[in-house]
Amino acid sequence: MDIDLLKTFVEVVRTRHFGKAAENLYITQSAVSFRIRQLEQGLGVNLFIRQRNNIQLTAPGERLLPHAQMIITGMQRAKVDVALADNMHKQISLAGTPNIWDAFLQFGITNIVSAMPGVSLVAEVKAQQESTRLLLERTLDLAVLFDPPKVDELVVQRICELPIIPVSAFETANSENFFDNQYVYVDWGTTFSLWHAREFNGHAPPYFRTSTGRIALDLILKCGGSAFIPQLLVEEQLKSGELYHVEDVAHTSRDVFVAYHRDNEQTPLLEKLVTLLTELQIKA
Repeated sequence: MDIDLLKTFVEVVRTRHFGKAAENLYITQSAVSFRIRQLEQGLGVNLFIRQRNNIQLTAPGERLLPHAQMIITGMQRAKVDVALADNMHKQISLAGTPNIWDAFLQFGITNIVSAMPGVSLVAEVKAQQESTRLLLERTLDLAVLFDPPKVDELVVQRICELPIIPVSAFETANSENFFDNQYVYVDWGTTFSLWHAREFNGHAPPYFRTSTGRIALDLILKCGGSAFIPQLLVEEQLKSGELYHVEDVAHTSRDVFVAYHRDNEQTPLLEKLVTLLTELQIKA
């Protein structure tokens, strides 16, 4: 099966529009239509219900989608494996959510690379659900997550606890005005959301919400404000006096987990990588 047909199918599913899919793939809309017809003829089914400005997957299309994604990801992984440099003998793919990269992984990636000579590391940003899917498909080796997946096929291990502290750009910030001075709410996951709602019920709503700690940090540094930020991420700003730790406001922490497939053939390398990640928090 032509991989380009599957890529076109997945892009049409993502955009729900033949024209937009054509733009993203740098081909004509007629070429998109032709590829989808080829795929449908090869499989002997209709993949889309085509209505004006409303493209929906058929039941066979729904069933094809996860297989198409797995084949595309597997082919990309195979290309990288085959093209490994002569001095590289193994490859490990590592993924974390944007907040995991901001708050934790970015501080140790250079140490990990230098400590694993001969290993080609592929580091990516992936959402929680996508990471879990790729682990189960064995096209991702290791995921670093705040919320561990509850799947029997995966080994899940807690590697550290990440302190998340209240910080402010205003030296006069305290428990009385912390949420009134341009408070930025960062979504640090389900556990944090429940804790935040329980501890700070009744306070004024935040003036800005984001799912990324880096955005919150840049915002309060440039415009002023307050937020809950991992201590690792703001240590330099606290030392320089750009930000202040508001110590009379309650603080919390998030557990960081790693997950990998039980049957991964590179388990010894993954265990070494997990050890390096654990040591990162100890050194920090």
